[in-house]
Amino acid sequence: MSTDNSIRVGISIGDLNGIGCEVILKTFEDSRMLEFCTPIIFGSTKVINYQRKMLKMEIAYNGIDAANKAVDGKLNVVNVWRETPNIEPGKETEEGGKYAFLSLKAAVESLKNDEIDVLVTAPINKHNIQSDDFKFPGHTDYLAQELQGEALMFMVTDDLKVGLLTDHVPVKDVSKKITAKLVENKVKKIYQSLVEDFKVRKPKIAVLGINPHTGDNGVIGKEDDDVLRPVINKINESGKLVYGPYAADSFFGSGNHHNFDAILASYHDQGLIPFKTLSFGKGVNYTAGLSKVRTSPDHGTAFEIAGKGEANHKSFEEAVFTAIHIFKNREEYKELTSNQLKKQSRR
Repeated sequence: MSTDNSIRVGISIGDLNGIGCEVILKTFEDSRMLEFCTPIIFGSTKVINYQRKMLKMEIAYNGIDAANKAVDGKLNVVNVWRETPNIEPGKETEEGGKYAFLSLKAAVESLKNDEIDVLVTAPINKHNIQSDDFKFPGHTDYLAQELQGEALMFMVTDDLKVGLLTDHVPVKDVSKKITAKLVENKVKKIYQSLVEDFKVRKPKIAVLGINPHTGDNGVIGKEDDDVLRPVINKINESGKLVYGPYAADSFFGSGNHHNFDAILASYHDQGLIPFKTLSFGKGVNYTAGLSKVRTSPDHGTAFEIAGKGEANHKSFEEAVFTAIHIFKNREEYKELTSNQLKKQSRR
């Protein structure tokens, strides 16, 4: 197990033509970051050197052939490929998607093999990364397949946490996807994550409605009455503090979100618009429900500012700190529950 200052943070570089490399390099330009972890970038020294020169940054790095050769106290770069990709900042290209996947694939393999402790992913372009090897709407679904878990897209800050019942699903399909079983599974994942990953002893969770005004007694849709209310009541009766459905339009504006440890939104924009409005630049996208820890910043490739040196790296920095924090909490939880089981077995 890693010590506090040698937690190995694997980093996939995302689309080469976006701001991924920029926010990574800006994060570790501050050498104090190396006191908290050992960063390992999956890409190539040629790419990092090109980006460093383009952005006029003075930052040292250590080129290696495999993650298990990383050196503590240095920024490490695994040479996943040897060739020199064509980098065109701000452009969506087939090449950009190809190398984004190669970086992600190598990082995930190292995560599965325990060569790194956590994974932080820079943004990909969901269109140009599509291939025979990657047919997913985003990182979350790919990681769920590779790590064999039920992934939950969980947007988090210190004081706001928003999970999604459905994530990258067309709006027209949302109500068809939401079933009692799905709600139970997602609540279970949020509850488990709050306890194990964020040290919340008795989580209190709010569920947002599917329809405007939660259907207004069936006038604007029956899904809230037919699906959400019965399953929420069932979960609540089991002893978990889960409440709703709440009308989404006034939930955040009224400040009601402050009364809960987490909020479960029915679909992508219902949860992410208020989350990003309240915390943009500080938020982190965390994939809960998996055996390994993965985080990412709360923004995309930002092609419009790529290569200009204008990208704000604070969300990526927060993603690194959040991954480290969750990793430590999980290790502590395992130790505490393991000790408890040992005590019980002796009786």
